[in-house]
Amino acid sequence: MRRLLPFFLLALCALALPSAADQSPDVRTLMTPEEFSAAGLGKLSPAEIEALNRWVVRYTAREAPVMREHSTVVREEIKRVDAAVLRTRIVGEFRGWYGDTVFRLENGQTWRQRLPGKWFHKADSPEVELQKNVMGYWVLRVVGEDRSVGVVRVD
Repeated sequence: MRRLLPFFLLALCALALPSAADQSPDVRTLMTPEEFSAAGLGKLSPAEIEALNRWVVRYTAREAPVMREHSTVVREEIKRVDAAVLRTRIVGEFRGWYGDTVFRLENGQTWRQRLPGKWFHKADSPEVELQKNVMGYWVLRVVGEDRSVGVVRVD
């Protein structure tokens, strides 16, 4: 487990919210409460958490690019994450998309329409799936509908 912690933390850093780009990563927000607890990090003092956060920054800056290129374990995790389908719901009333629609999701993420196009559809908190397409771009699809739109994560 200890040997996998650096890879796990690297994956968490890669998933850090774009809006947090100017802030230092914090394992308390990068991880779910369940992940934080399972890793035993709740036993650390605030000073130890800050030391771990500084290490995450150093590791990401120095080793992450090398690990992405040379580590089979990291490359496989990248493939797994890229192939995964994220399933959640849009918060509240949904009326489709109109060219620059912002999608606020129950999982706390925010996505913006990146491709032009309009689709009118009224629903209350519809379930959606997000997945990378073959070109590596994210696509949002309303579950149960034969419609999808290219999106980019903004938060």
